[in-house]
Amino acid sequence: MTAAAEYPLRFPVVALVTSAGGLDALIRVLAPLPADLPAAVLVAQHLDPSRLSHLTGLLAARTALRVAEAVDGDELAPGAVLVVPAARHLLVTSAARIGLLDTGDLPPARPSADLLLATLAVTCGPRALAVVLTGKGSDAQAGIRAISRCGGTVFAQDEGTSAHFGMPSAAIGTGLVHAVLPLSGIAGAILGHVRRYS
Repeated sequence: MTAAAEYPLRFPVVALVTSAGGLDALIRVLAPLPADLPAAVLVAQHLDPSRLSHLTGLLAARTALRVAEAVDGDELAPGAVLVVPAARHLLVTSAARIGLLDTGDLPPARPSADLLLATLAVTCGPRALAVVLTGKGSDAQAGIRAISRCGGTVFAQDEGTSAHFGMPSAAIGTGLVHAVLPLSGIAGAILGHVRRYS
């Protein structure tokens, strides 16, 4: 396994990726996390870019963490949640900042979990945690492979608590998921991971 010291980001980063049914799952994962969480959190949910999203406000009202919609150039910081806006993809850069890319009018899914996770993998290494929540489709498979290649950790929501099992099932199908968890167990598992790498 590659040493964490070889990667530029010096604190854990948790990426929560989801699609259909994701709002309830995101709230239930974020609500128990403490305001002093020693990790940055990125949230990517597939959104219809033609519709106004209230995701950031809904999450901010349900967690002690600071929540904001991501802006190009934002700095990652422990205790803060950045939500990827609709019709954008998010990259994690070696300077612990994020870059936003405009998307076209056609699929693939927006924002791309694969793109987020792949760039997180090469900047965060073993400190990276990818959590694949409920959703349709198979976005995140390539990103999970990148997380694994760089020594990071992957959790997936179990079928029994997923509104849609497409994304978690595709993640599990890679053979690289470290734990398959019910929704009620994910926040505790995140805390265990970030404390280990803080």
